[in-house]
Amino acid sequence: MPVIECDPATARERLEAAGIPVEPGNTDHELWRASAEGGTAVAYENKVVIQGSDTTTMEAALRDADGRAHLYVDGASRGNPGPAAIGWVIVTGDGGIFAEGNKRIGTTTNNRAEYEALVQGLSLAAEYGFDRIEVRSDSELVVRQVTGEWSVNDPDLREYRVRVRELLAEFDDWSLSHVPREINERADELANEAFEDG
Repeated sequence: MPVIECDPATARERLEAAGIPVEPGNTDHELWRASAEGGTAVAYENKVVIQGSDTTTMEAALRDADGRAHLYVDGASRGNPGPAAIGWVIVTGDGGIFAEGNKRIGTTTNNRAEYEALVQGLSLAAEYGFDRIEVRSDSELVVRQVTGEWSVNDPDLREYRVRVRELLAEFDDWSLSHVPREINERADELANEAFEDG
């Protein structure tokens, strides 16, 4: 449940500018509330709490995006193939966590989970309105395949590569780098937490 520290009046203006209707609060403590596409935003003094099955639209309207983001992604499979999960973290240029999440993705291989995490993270970064993205992954295979250093023999991974390249093309500028697991620690933690939550 994302909590955004902000001025509720400014937040209200942003939602209305995005075409999201704002209604009075349901209790004395709620200043106002708004709903859109599976997410509900509730304003309290100095903060807005967002909840629901899909909070992306609300977060995109309320958060400050300076145009550049760092994206950390990780996918994991227990059994390879086996039960799989993904995690992602979007960090703003000033180093603050903009958004993070995780989810179970069924049964698949580790490499497919890594690609799935990348697709999810890039899709969200584009939805949030970032125009420059610096991606970090601890999957050397995914990084080298997407950048064209390695060929892609697996037909499923080839489809993922095409999808990732399409998503990257939505940004004005992008980079994709392989990093050690310890640099990617939060995304790794989130992917593993998804197993526990499931």
